[in-house]
Amino acid sequence: MSDTAALYPPPTALAAKAHVSGRAAYDRLVAEADADPEGYWGRLAREYVGWKTPFTRVLDDSRAPFFEWFNDGTLNASWNCLERNIERGLGAKTALIFEADDGAVTHVSYRQLLVRANRIANALRALGVKKGDRVVIYMAMSIDGVAAMQACARIGAIHSVVFGGFSAHALRDRIADTGACLVITADQQVRGGKQLPLKAIVDEALAQGGCASVRHVVVARRTGAAVPFQAPRDLWLNELVDGQSEHCEPEWVEAEHPLFLLYTSGSTGTPKGVQHATGGYLLHAALTCHWTFDMKADDIFWCTADIGWVTGHTYIAYGPLMLGATQIVFEGVPTYPDAGRFWKMIEAHRATIFYTAPTAIRSLIKAAEANEAVHPARYDLASLRILGSVGEPINPAAWTWYHQHVGGGRCPIVDTFWQTETGGHMITPLPGATDLVPGSCTLPFPGIAAAVVDETGNELPWGQGGILVVKRPWPSMIRTIWGNPERFRKGYFPEEFQGRYYLAGDGAIRDAKTGYFTITGRIDDVLNVSGHRMGTMEIESALVAKTDLVAEAAVVGRPDDTTGEAICAFVVLKRPRPTGEEAKALANELRNWVAKEIGPIAKPKDIRFGDNLPKTRSGKIMRRLLRSIAKGEAITQDTSTLENPAILEQLAQTN
Repeated sequence: MSDTAALYPPPTALAAKAHVSGRAAYDRLVAEADADPEGYWGRLAREYVGWKTPFTRVLDDSRAPFFEWFNDGTLNASWNCLERNIERGLGAKTALIFEADDGAVTHVSYRQLLVRANRIANALRALGVKKGDRVVIYMAMSIDGVAAMQACARIGAIHSVVFGGFSAHALRDRIADTGACLVITADQQVRGGKQLPLKAIVDEALAQGGCASVRHVVVARRTGAAVPFQAPRDLWLNELVDGQSEHCEPEWVEAEHPLFLLYTSGSTGTPKGVQHATGGYLLHAALTCHWTFDMKADDIFWCTADIGWVTGHTYIAYGPLMLGATQIVFEGVPTYPDAGRFWKMIEAHRATIFYTAPTAIRSLIKAAEANEAVHPARYDLASLRILGSVGEPINPAAWTWYHQHVGGGRCPIVDTFWQTETGGHMITPLPGATDLVPGSCTLPFPGIAAAVVDETGNELPWGQGGILVVKRPWPSMIRTIWGNPERFRKGYFPEEFQGRYYLAGDGAIRDAKTGYFTITGRIDDVLNVSGHRMGTMEIESALVAKTDLVAEAAVVGRPDDTTGEAICAFVVLKRPRPTGEEAKALANELRNWVAKEIGPIAKPKDIRFGDNLPKTRSGKIMRRLLRSIAKGEAITQDTSTLENPAILEQLAQTN
């Protein structure tokens, strides 16, 4: 962050009414947490979470790093999300505004969601599913997807949601690792006007072997398409729930009882099941919704993530429901039937808080500049008051466009840094308290003790880049890796830090004056070029800052005999893909631009142009495939989750 970086203070009217109002209020919370962490988290847990048996112990660190929080208390996640709100008089309030791919809209109240979740829960109990059993959910974005998660939580079953774009092999690995007794899926999913198989993929996964634990496959009807059925294993969801009671007594579980397992996306080798506990996770989900999004009773919240990712868990299935919020759930994609879909939905549903990924923002910038009809300026977005960014650091150029064209220059952007493993926001602005700087996630969430350290764990002065760590445990942290506690210990609390600090796996730098954090990329994405360490994210941001030319960029390293590593950039332009001499000229122009922005050492050795980048159906760039292309290797990894597999051949071509 440069000394001349623009500051965007909180809007005065918003700050005055914010849950955390002004920097002094933020500082008081930080001081409280620093002075007495257990007292701080205990106070908030009593305020934000409903307990069947109140806890008397906040933190048990006797088995560190296997920390336990509130472990003598009992509660139920579904009761916290549904009955607790109904008891507060919110039964008739809309919980979910579901918009299908074709635009059909369904409103679901808290009472209706409770009834659906209870009937599914009773059906699961009738099939013998009990506390501690694992249930894999392989569904698209849907009301039943959320209800199924709530149903599992209601009976103490541990759910593991698998993104509906994953292949049969990836699904099989996750089923096998969890030892799931049951899979909940649908006949098909609908995305972008296309019908895509789900039940057929489940069948293929189970046929691969290693899934003998699965007793039943429960199938929701989405399209009505004919699908193979294997009785008595396969059962229709609606037939199961018909006749089930609307009431289902919650299973009151210990605070440390696992709520869910979620497998980190894009991993190679053995699947890594991140295990989250019920009590601490619910606290952070509710608290970050309340403070980061400044969520109010009349807000219409929209998180565009899929429930197959942690963002969809924390900021769709649990956090907003904990607070009794109304939220939008969307089945489709941002570019169907055209790239104005997001803006049209914000206008139609009067969304007030919008939370999406930088990848989506950048693709919509490109679409808006190519077609004025889908530019956000063509829509009424006046209902918006807060914007959010999630998934990866947002480059300053995209941040500025998002702020100006979507937020009308009036909406704070909460650029949130967190991970599957952290359960919720770790470093983020609070919209009524934090001055914003494009490209920086600013300051730690109150109670989170983040720091930048060197390879031996010594804290570095502000202004020096290093390794991001968290110095104190926090309630929503990963508890272990399912079935592999040693992998958890070595991966997240390594010996080089004497097991003291949680290793985020990201590099970061703190601004020398403000202490604001900027994420520089994954540690394994830090390139060493002629002895100089550079984050790939910094180079990507420089490329995308060439706003007249570049729409998207992804940077990876490849071995180089001279410099150790060479920088390889994959670039999508705001014009047709160039070839021949034009491509060489544009590549040189971009190299010179990066040299000007960062320095000559950062100039990419290779620049390849593509019509787009290899992305999953959720919009995540698959950089591991780009690394293989940069090295000239054949693609042997699973590419079934790609939205656009043909792009790999195009990017493999040199200019």
